[in-house]
Amino acid sequence: MNARRWWDLIVAGSLTVLAAIALEGSDTHIVSATGAVLSLAAVGVAYIIWGRRMLRPRPVPGDRGSSGFDHVTYPGSARMLRITLIVGCGVATAFDPSMATLQTLAFPLIWALADSFRHAILLSAALTVVTGLGLWVNGGRTPDAAAQAVAIETISFVFALAMGTWITRIATAGAEQRRLVEKLTLAQDELALLHRDAGSASERERLAREIHDTIAQSLTSLVMLAQRTRRELDALPVDTSVAADSVDLIEATGRDALAEARALVASMAPPRVGDGDLAHTLTRLAERFERETRIQVHLDLDGLGNAGTSAAPVLDRALEVVLLRCVQEGLANVRKHSRAGTARIGIERTGRDIVLTVADNGRGLGDYTPTTEQGFGLAGMRDRLALVGGSLEVATDATPPRTGSIAVGETPSGTGPIADVAAEATADGHGTTLRVTLPVSAPAVATAPAVPTGAAAR
Repeated sequence: MNARRWWDLIVAGSLTVLAAIALEGSDTHIVSATGAVLSLAAVGVAYIIWGRRMLRPRPVPGDRGSSGFDHVTYPGSARMLRITLIVGCGVATAFDPSMATLQTLAFPLIWALADSFRHAILLSAALTVVTGLGLWVNGGRTPDAAAQAVAIETISFVFALAMGTWITRIATAGAEQRRLVEKLTLAQDELALLHRDAGSASERERLAREIHDTIAQSLTSLVMLAQRTRRELDALPVDTSVAADSVDLIEATGRDALAEARALVASMAPPRVGDGDLAHTLTRLAERFERETRIQVHLDLDGLGNAGTSAAPVLDRALEVVLLRCVQEGLANVRKHSRAGTARIGIERTGRDIVLTVADNGRGLGDYTPTTEQGFGLAGMRDRLALVGGSLEVATDATPPRTGSIAVGETPSGTGPIADVAAEATADGHGTTLRVTLPVSAPAVATAPAVPTGAAAR
């Protein structure tokens, strides 16, 4: 039930009870009873005509101390209702002193419909004076009647101030609560918008990373294969089987790029490495890389073990996808920058971590530091690893090249530990090593798309 319905019940009930009291003595004082009832009727009609439509909450709360009802929209109606309440209460009391009880209804209405706290006090004082005059007139206009009226109305006025202050505080608290709810709703809407924007930005970044690691590298392979085919054709006569092999590679790489584009569309599906396990996928990746670049690739995948064995538990599919993408990015850097003759991919387990190393015997990275990274490759790899709690180290040998292997714990650059990876250095290279460390117990992150079987090296 809303506030106006409560006021309807209170006004109707109060006026009915007071009318019954006035009519009780109508046999001996018919004029007084009639006057009192007519005064009560005037108050009731004024409430129906002007009061009910003002007793509804304002759409926007007003000044502090106001009642919060929509009487400001009807200033003329509010004025007429107040005049009728004050005059009607005084006239009814002049006919019957028991009608002074009407103040218990008039005071709350005045406070509820007042424009401000000060205005409510002034209207309450006016009601007190007019009602006191009614008591004095009914008491015979004697000094004793005046003293009695002053005493009664003083008590009534104090009670009205206390009750009115309480009503004002409740109305102010209600208005403040409505303002807070509106602010909270607005803040929630803004927060939801920010979350949507952040989600969109994160998704754009993820898609950029996936496109770089898949389609862009596949297209790079196509370009390089086309360049190789052009050189072979320019050097005719040439072994036709070699040219045919290049054409086959171009077609296969194009098909892989198409399959990976479809996989990106279905990226919401649970990630998987392919129809086979990670070891088989990396083997096919290395074979394809050798055919495309003529760079010999050595694999050391002992850290993957055999699927289902207790010594090497099966990796989470999301971590397998991260490892695969890191290998692809590492081989892409070997292809584009190293000028190497051999490369090596190693995976080993160290405690609760799995370590991936991609090394080559190329020209190295010179004065490389993470702050001087250019392009999206290594930065995208770091972002991908951050999602699963992994880390990336890049080392390059600054000493004269050598032939042999790097033992466990040795550091070609003297800056940190490197896994046991053979680095068969050539006479014109220093070599580069990418070391990826992944916690095996990291939570799965289902953000990487599926990788089709036989994906080309990028």
